[in-house]
Amino acid sequence: MFRTGARTRDIVTGRAMMPETKAKKNRKSTHTAVGEGSEKCEPIFVIAGKEASLLNTECEKLIGRVLEPQQRAIGLFKADVAEVVISEVLDELRTAPFLTDRRVVVVKDADKFVSENRPLLEKYFDNPCGTGVLILMVSRWDARTKLAKKLSEVGKLINVVQPKPWQLPHRLIQYASDAHSKKLTTDAAELLIELTGDELGRLYGEIDKLALFATDQKTITAGHVESLVGHNRFFNAFAVIDAVIAGNAGKAVDRLRSMFAEDKNAEFTVVGAFAYHFRRMFNAKVLLEEGVRPAEVASRLGIWSGKDSFFLQVRRTPLRKIGDTLKRLAEIDYAIKTGRTKARIAIEQLVLELAAG
Repeated sequence: MFRTGARTRDIVTGRAMMPETKAKKNRKSTHTAVGEGSEKCEPIFVIAGKEASLLNTECEKLIGRVLEPQQRAIGLFKADVAEVVISEVLDELRTAPFLTDRRVVVVKDADKFVSENRPLLEKYFDNPCGTGVLILMVSRWDARTKLAKKLSEVGKLINVVQPKPWQLPHRLIQYASDAHSKKLTTDAAELLIELTGDELGRLYGEIDKLALFATDQKTITAGHVESLVGHNRFFNAFAVIDAVIAGNAGKAVDRLRSMFAEDKNAEFTVVGAFAYHFRRMFNAKVLLEEGVRPAEVASRLGIWSGKDSFFLQVRRTPLRKIGDTLKRLAEIDYAIKTGRTKARIAIEQLVLELAAG
């Protein structure tokens, strides 16, 4: 819900409010939400967090909310924090918008800017421009300062933190709904994380692509993720694993290195692609040992191409070895995320171990 300033009647409850002195009333009446004919919003936002990609994503979402795409060219000013001065920022905010409802000013990496210009910012927070929207992006926002207390009265603080692993699927489902009015299934969210990694900005970018890919459909499914995001990664991982199972270590390493050379995101996605393939091998092996026909197994697991090669891999690999490989991949994933190893080195070592039998 957007804040509006003090009024003689509360706009939510409709109840009359206590009268104010003329001076106080005039001062607070400038704290009204920005926007006449469009969605109203606060005149000041502070986006705080350590991860630059998450801050940028949140900022872009916010800009998209307060400005129409066609208004960006004339309604948005992104300040260069290394060169801009406070007077220029304030002038931009007070410039009457032309062909837009608002004038939006963004200051990234604004920690030093805020610290050096605190008195003037405090004055602006007391009386923000009715047609300007100021967005400050900082790594840290101290709630004890006078400026922070003023922000709570006139604007909004958006704290951005990397979600915990178990929170990621829900965050992606919410983003797909908010940004694209589409339902992202839980299976699709989990597969996307497995293939793309857990960096939220990158995941949001993949959902943007998936929304276009599934433009005529209300739901983004795991099938969409596999078709758009996973196809090349599955194919490359399959080729490496095929060479490994054949005992051809040299060919497996060559294919793995080509995979890294051809896909700039392989550093983040290779473990997920391998884990996804070995997990399907594990499930297929279990079903086959239970007497399920290969055609039914393929249907259940969504194996639509390369069936003969896939089932040959499954038949040649003991269930215990598949399980041990999945365990090793989990250990590698943890080591990569904690900075103890690099994906390229760890996966190449695993490939050589597997090829050696």
